[in-house]
Amino acid sequence: MSTQVPEQTEEESSTTEPPAESTPSERRMEKKRERAAAREEALQAEEAEKALDDEETYHLKVFRYDPEIAGKQEPRFDDFHVPYHKGMTVLDALMYARDTYDSSLTFRHSCRQAICGSDAMFVNGSQRLCCKTQLSDLEEPVRVEPLPHAEVVKDLVVDMEHFYDQMEAVEPYFQTNDLPDGELEEQRQSRENREKVKMSTRCIWCGACMSSCNIAAGDNEYLGPAAINKAYRFTMDEREGEDMKQQRLEILEQEHGVWRCQTQFSCTEVCPKDIPLTEHIQELKREAVKNNLKFW
Repeated sequence: MSTQVPEQTEEESSTTEPPAESTPSERRMEKKRERAAAREEALQAEEAEKALDDEETYHLKVFRYDPEIAGKQEPRFDDFHVPYHKGMTVLDALMYARDTYDSSLTFRHSCRQAICGSDAMFVNGSQRLCCKTQLSDLEEPVRVEPLPHAEVVKDLVVDMEHFYDQMEAVEPYFQTNDLPDGELEEQRQSRENREKVKMSTRCIWCGACMSSCNIAAGDNEYLGPAAINKAYRFTMDEREGEDMKQQRLEILEQEHGVWRCQTQFSCTEVCPKDIPLTEHIQELKREAVKNNLKFW
């Protein structure tokens, strides 16, 4: 026997009651809350804008160039306004600009302690190590460019291959035929000789001196101040012996060696390690002259 369920009318099937209308008092309170929230939001925005205005910033004009991207193949300068804090270096500012504004900004850096030499750039018209250069010592806008007289790979990165070739040309490593008699005996160097070559050993291969040299800019075969300084370091080392000194002087006496230097002191002025490069080059000139003197 089947049981029939009586059909529900439309009124019976509808169990949801319409929301009760808010009272005039509730509507007034809601509008009051909305106005208060709007005022609070406007106040916060005003305070944030004021804080930004009060924050000290440095204006950077950074060289940009990317041969692989259409629209970026023409060199240009981009502007960055970087928040400043005490002790901030040019490298710090570049890293902030890259990490905050434009991740495609390209430059070399490594140790950040003026030891590796990888972040040498042309800052406000002079070759400098960016990790060593304080923003507070520079006038705004701080203009950052790649090292002059070198091919630009991208943005602030230059091709260093030619510079390394010139360094290798002077055989920058210790060589000697005068080994100590004892198997475990060390090669001794006098204190006076160590003091003589000490400054030349500070070279970090940054390329700043080479970039500043007008002779190197016009003569692609010129060894350059960095390479000649490296040759000085070993030529003047008493442990290498006369035969190796003679060999190095022959390298330095060539047409594109020490005699191409015109004593402009630009390399000495920009060296971040304060090496007296021009003085070393002049001393090697004197050694070359003495080497060629003949007495009969």
